[in-house]
Order: sequence, then C-alpha cells, then structure tokens
Amino acid sequence: MHPPEHLAEVAELAGGFIHEVKNHVSTLNLNLQLLAEDFAEPQTPRERRAKQRIDRLQAQSEKLVEVSNDFLRFVRSQDLKRAPTRLEDVLAEMIDFFGPTAKAADIDIRLYATPGTPQVQLDRELFKHALLNLMLNAEQAMPEGGTIVLQTRPDGDVVCLDVIDTGNGIELEDLEKVFRPFHTTKPGGTGLGLATTRKIVRAHGGEIDVLSEPGRGTKFTVRLPKVVEAIR
Repeated sequence: MHPPEHLAEVAELAGGFIHEVKNHVSTLNLNLQLLAEDFAEPQTPRERRAKQRIDRLQAQSEKLVEVSNDFLRFVRSQDLKRAPTRLEDVLAEMIDFFGPTAKAADIDIRLYATPGTPQVQLDRELFKHALLNLMLNAEQAMPEGGTIVLQTRPDGDVVCLDVIDTGNGIELEDLEKVFRPFHTTKPGGTGLGLATTRKIVRAHGGEIDVLSEPGRGTKFTVRLPKVVEAIR
C-alpha cells in the first residue's frame, strides 16, 4: 500500500497536469472559434467540409474540457470541510435543484426520510456533487421517464441513503465495473461520475454499493457513519 502522503502528492501532480492541459485546450478552443467565424457562411463544397471538420474539432475540445473537469473533481475529492448535517435537508436541496431537469425528462422524484435518522458528518457541497452524479445516472437510465426514490434510514452505527430508479438496469457484466474510473456504457460519458461519487463517499468514511436488475431498475446504497452525540 502507498502511504497517504504519497497518494496526496500523486493527486496534486495529476491535478496540476490536468490544469495545464485545460489551459492549452482553452487556447485551442479560442482559435477554433475564430476559425469557425471565418467559415460561418461556407460557399463552396470545400468550405462546407472545412466547417464540418471545425465543428467536430470543437466538439472534441469541449469533451476534453469535460473530462478534465471530471478528473479534477475526482483527484481533489479528499479535501473535506465536514459538519454535522441532516441528510434529508441535503436531499431536499438536491430535489429543488434537480427538479426542473427531472420534470423535463418526465421523472418523478420521491423522498422518504425515516423520522429520527441521526445526523452525519458531511462536506455539504462535495456530497451534493456525489448525489448529483447518482441522480444524473438515474435520469440517463430512464429515457422514457420514470421514478427516482430517495430514502434515508438508520442502520446500527451508520445512516443509509438509497437512490432507486425504475430505469433500464445494469447488465451483470457491467455491474462490477460501474465504479471503475473511465468505465462507461453511455455515449459521450466520461466514466468518472460514479468513480468520483465512490471516492467522495469513502472520503467521508462511508461506502456505496449497487444492486440492479436489467429492465427493472437500479438501487445505489450509500452508508455513512452517524454522528455520535456526546454524553452530557
């Protein structure tokens, strides 16, 4: 096993490298935009072909920026600012934020919070990013619409959060790979969303697992240590 300081150094180096890549891609994007303006109204077949190639290059550059941003979030997800938090409050915020997207996709979101569920130590904003990844994953699994169920419940020394969808489900051969960095079965996906989610959950001292049945839906379960109240 590598010592934690070595892993932190690798993460810092990787983050710096990706930041430099983003700078160069930004310069590339700027020049492509200027070039696209020169071909904004192509007059000949050659100019139309050039415009199509420029458009493809711009799309790939934007993809590089997206992958870079996802990777930066992945390597930097260890830096936590935690405080005792009611998980259902965070879920309510995310439902409010994600609601318009869900409505446009004909998706109903339901929240079931078990009364008396203990608080957990959360970096609120970072955990909301992990939860957003799970909700986006659920949305993509339900192209015809469906239901997302968010439920919290105590379970011994941990608090469980279930994120359940009624989507396409995950094939058995893909199920064991869903948390691997850069593994994706979605067109245009970066393969870092669920990997980042697991990294964030583990940075909180928790774990995440998944159950799925093709054609029936998927359930992700996050388990986080509960806040132990001090005895007065």
